[in-house]
Amino acid sequence: MMELKHSDYTTPLVDEILHSIFFLGKINTPSYTPNDIVNDDEMCTALEDVFPQPFQLYSSQLPKRNPFSCVLDMIVHEEGQQNEDIIIKRLQDLVCQLREDNADKLVSSTICVSHNTNIQNSVRYYGVSMCTSGRNPGQIMVAASFKSWDKYVADAVMTYYPKGVKNSYFDGTIKIPESIRCQAFCLSTGKPKSPCRSCGEMFGLTTSEVRKWAPGNCAETESLSNLLKQEEDVKGQVQPTSEKYTENRERAEEGVMRHLRHVLRMLGFRWDNNFYTPQTFFTEEKY
Repeated sequence: MMELKHSDYTTPLVDEILHSIFFLGKINTPSYTPNDIVNDDEMCTALEDVFPQPFQLYSSQLPKRNPFSCVLDMIVHEEGQQNEDIIIKRLQDLVCQLREDNADKLVSSTICVSHNTNIQNSVRYYGVSMCTSGRNPGQIMVAASFKSWDKYVADAVMTYYPKGVKNSYFDGTIKIPESIRCQAFCLSTGKPKSPCRSCGEMFGLTTSEVRKWAPGNCAETESLSNLLKQEEDVKGQVQPTSEKYTENRERAEEGVMRHLRHVLRMLGFRWDNNFYTPQTFFTEEKY
């Protein structure tokens, strides 16, 4: 299905994937344990030996990314960011295989590629849509992802989170320059997708689409976040300009956290107020 060599780069991503999947199993209805998910006692024991933290912390700490984002990182690392078509094809093949195996419950539907068209052979930055199912898991993962997204992208999403209605006292929306190509593709068909109305409102992307997806769910969010984290010149052009931005940001952030805690309480999840940090040190004996 997907062959990935252990390395200093990929092994922490596996750790992050496991924690994210176990967490999503925990908040699912009905709830699933790691043993339920792995469904192989010997394999589960072997995984826990190498990656103990996901097993210990999935029921108390929140992931900062959805598991398919980590899979995307692995593929981009292996293929090289410049090989856009190959990266998309590998993700498509993986999605197809997971669906054939009836194991596609945590699979993203869309990938997005962003880069600066003013620069020849500019770096491409990728993102995938949220792979959650249901309103509550989606809202939890978006709120938790604020901790991993670029600040301006997070603030733009926060302007409309959680219901898709613009905040009356905070406006962190941004306008991505026309020179930035931000193109999404359907992972089922490979066809290009226009930004939804939410992405148009949050990021100033040109679109004729009338449908609105939940703020932060789309692949454009992660792709633009990855671009702005690295491209300081572009980031300097997109700083929010609304008078409602700086004064009320802390209030808006507190509102997100209140909503997050409310949803977690509804699902019976006992959060220790920490976000999961993947393990980065692995002894040789455990490889």
